[in-house]
Amino acid sequence: MEFTKLRLETRDHVARLTVDRPEARNALDAETVAEFHRALDQLEADPELRVLIVTGGGDKVFVAGADVRTLLARTNLDVLAAGNNRLFSRLEAVSFPTIAAINGWALGGGLELALACDIRLAADHAKLGLPETGLGIIPGAGGT
Repeated sequence: MEFTKLRLETRDHVARLTVDRPEARNALDAETVAEFHRALDQLEADPELRVLIVTGGGDKVFVAGADVRTLLARTNLDVLAAGNNRLFSRLEAVSFPTIAAINGWALGGGLELALACDIRLAADHAKLGLPETGLGIIPGAGGT
């Protein structure tokens, strides 16, 4: 299966799913969330899979949350929030263990994505946060 926003590699019963949007600091948009669901479909169909590692492309950002362009456009925000909630709930419910390899910033929806995984491992330079709370906004996908 082809992806444009993610990279999926499987070797020795271990899958590595990388959010690969360096131009957007690996932010989540509707297309990325849809690809994530397709990747989970593929992984759930693999009876040999033992574990999924989720990480971000590059070495500075795990996932920087929702794509700011989507937020600024103020279109389909409820669809984005609902999509993120469905994705994170699904990630929590898969039959194999999930590990968030936090290799940099995990902000907003990025932190919530990491929280949906069973295990979280963070690099020394990783930064975790819910910056929306500083703006008086409730985290939209389970961060509280």
